[in-house]
Amino acid sequence: MNNQEKPWGGRFTAPTNVFVEAFTASVSFDNRLAEYDIQGSIAHAQMLAKVGVLTETEAAQIIQGLQAIQEEINQGQFTWSLALEDVHMNIETRLVQKIGLVGKKLHTGRSRNDQVATDIRLYLRHEIDVIQIELTRLITALVTVAEAEAETIMPGFTHLQNAQPITLGHHLLAWCEMLLRDRNRLQEGRQRVNSLPLGAAALAGTSYPLDRHYTAQLLDFDTVAENSLDAVSDRDFAIEFTATAAILMMHLSRFSEELVLWSSAQFNFIELSDAFCTGSSIMPQKKNPDVPELVRGKTGRVYGHLLSLLTLMKSQPLAYNKDNQEDKEPLFDTIDTVTGCLRVYAEMIPTIQFNREVMYQAAKRGFTTATDLADYLVRKGVPFREAHEIVGKTVRYCIDAGKDLEEVSLEVFQRFSPLITEEVYAILTLEGAVVARQHFGGTAPAQVRAAIQRVRSRLEFGIEN
Repeated sequence: MNNQEKPWGGRFTAPTNVFVEAFTASVSFDNRLAEYDIQGSIAHAQMLAKVGVLTETEAAQIIQGLQAIQEEINQGQFTWSLALEDVHMNIETRLVQKIGLVGKKLHTGRSRNDQVATDIRLYLRHEIDVIQIELTRLITALVTVAEAEAETIMPGFTHLQNAQPITLGHHLLAWCEMLLRDRNRLQEGRQRVNSLPLGAAALAGTSYPLDRHYTAQLLDFDTVAENSLDAVSDRDFAIEFTATAAILMMHLSRFSEELVLWSSAQFNFIELSDAFCTGSSIMPQKKNPDVPELVRGKTGRVYGHLLSLLTLMKSQPLAYNKDNQEDKEPLFDTIDTVTGCLRVYAEMIPTIQFNREVMYQAAKRGFTTATDLADYLVRKGVPFREAHEIVGKTVRYCIDAGKDLEEVSLEVFQRFSPLITEEVYAILTLEGAVVARQHFGGTAPAQVRAAIQRVRSRLEFGIEN
């Protein structure tokens, strides 16, 4: 195709270099915006008719033509042309082919600059809604498992060392809290996505009497971009989404790390379903936690996209620059990656088998009730720092004697503190230690069940921290 046949070709006399044509084209990846490009174009045509720039007949022809093109795309019958550069010119050229010269009136009062900004916002708005559905599915799955495991005792860790006994339900709810914050960030970010750039034209607005608020109403945008320069060049919303996605992926990576550890022979806390694992090509006994490992690996991919977008925008003068063609692939891949990871986790979590007895026995190791012994002494009137020292010496004795705290005789306990009495043994059980955390946000089973109800309420009514 020579330049004279291109929508922008009037000013040019020489054809575009063949390699440059391929190098600058974006249709191979921005064609996923087609549905949203058509939505925006239909609304633009309706607005142009409302303000008298198009007749009602012309607007109807354009809308019917665009709807027919959408059907061609849906049926896989649309031919994408690299020579036409991008999704916008492919659709516009096809529209002119279908309805004639009236199709050339559609681009009145707009530019590809505000057009693409609108398309991306429409697309991202939709994808955020899809991600929210998958995120809610995952949180719901975690809550269901947490409820079933509200009384299952396991070791809680700091520095990956046994620290204190907790319930598995409480641990799973910690994951939920991370995801609920992600959900909230997505909701807040969606508000900033949902601002209409269309009508800013190339950069300065247009001399046509556009009704941008009417277009926003048709496309269900909450607000209209205030400044035409900013409207066409702003990609904050894409960067913000990718930053939120990076945090979400960091959370999934933390879950993944724990699942990988827990499924190892050294921990043996869980058994992952065969449906979410693979084997080794050389070691027949292996069962590899591929899904958690891959999700953990994909986190770096999203981090890279965030850095890519930040770097893309950092030196751009106002207003639009061709650099911004590079905003789409990082954004698209971030969306695909996050959606896929959430979907596979929502499917995998309900299938995990927890080895409750192994977890229980693990919680008995490492003197996990030592803090409870210190708290017991504090309740007897011993200052906490003194109680800490007493318990530390008691633990040292246990290490040397090869005993757990609950195996220490009362006589030996009283060598360290005469305030210790027979009732201490109830304090030193795992069950007693867990039930003692009977406060808001604690690990006691009753508190776990109460927290589960609060999470379900937040999911139902959209209430977040």
